[in-house]
Amino acid sequence: MLKEADVSKKGLFAFRECLSVVPSLTIDSIEELPAKDMPDYQAIVRGKGFKQIVYLEIKTLGTPKSTREAVNLLVRRIQNDPASYGIFVAPYIAPRSAAICKESGIGYVDLSGNCSIAFQQIFINREKSGNQFPFKTGLSSIYSPKSERILRVLLVYPYRTWKAIDLAKEAQVSLGMITQVSKKLIEEEWLKKTSQGISLTQPENLLADWSNNYTIKRNVQKNYYSMKPLQDLEIEIADTCRMMNIPYALTGFSASNRLAPIVRGQRAMLYVSRDIDSVAEKVGLKPVESGANIILIQPYDDGVFWNAKSIGDLEISEPVQVYLDLKRYPGRGEEAADFLFREVINPRWQQLKMNMIAS
Repeated sequence: MLKEADVSKKGLFAFRECLSVVPSLTIDSIEELPAKDMPDYQAIVRGKGFKQIVYLEIKTLGTPKSTREAVNLLVRRIQNDPASYGIFVAPYIAPRSAAICKESGIGYVDLSGNCSIAFQQIFINREKSGNQFPFKTGLSSIYSPKSERILRVLLVYPYRTWKAIDLAKEAQVSLGMITQVSKKLIEEEWLKKTSQGISLTQPENLLADWSNNYTIKRNVQKNYYSMKPLQDLEIEIADTCRMMNIPYALTGFSASNRLAPIVRGQRAMLYVSRDIDSVAEKVGLKPVESGANIILIQPYDDGVFWNAKSIGDLEISEPVQVYLDLKRYPGRGEEAADFLFREVINPRWQQLKMNMIAS
């Protein structure tokens, strides 16, 4: 993350550079404002027949949380000086943060080359590039195996307030990991922190972002074929795993058919913790390069087995995990995922929300 002084220096340069695309505009002055309840800078901009006061608030992060803080400060200042205009400046302002600015009538400029400014008869809009200054914590990615364990717990129990030690125990991760993931989620405004603990407030946004960054191909997948009916095979594979003391769970269409049936997939899909080849051999599955109707998946992290539930004699993956596995899967996977969300996941969230309000 860039230092505050560097962001201020480069931010002012980016502001000047953005205005320079309109030859008739000149910047008379830029003055730093010392008061804590004021924006960082005040600029005087002149154009043909007008003078415009512009307030600049500069932050080292352009996350939704930081953006909203800056926008609120600028809006308060403009209310006291209605003829003025506010601009938020940060290393990178993502679409969600840009939307926060636009909703409040605030302009923005970032160091990655993007800007949106509208005052008087001036309108400048530029979407130049992606994030050249990613927000970094100790995590390389919020969607790494260990951090995903935390996300699963939060998405299964949204709105619940967690003590860090309890969440770490449930997710089987370190307290340090809880701290790092929480920091990222708070900056995205998906998680709130109070004196009682932390709670997920925007589960749908988190799930949507996770699904956009998720691929089932990260796992080891092995393809097989059998002439037996798929439901009989699923039971036989489950029995074999139990006999061999191997954790397993149905996912994909195999799970959605039992949780919220709408699309009957042509492939059985099961997580098998280990010894996939041995399981397949005992069941009599034939390895194939194409035309598979059974996929056995060795997960990249055993967190996929967390909160699996028994339906009949079968272990079924947590619906959030099933949703992720289906959402980008070809062959009507998205349709099955969306139906699962409407029929199972979202109703559960709404019930949990009502319970929290009632308590």
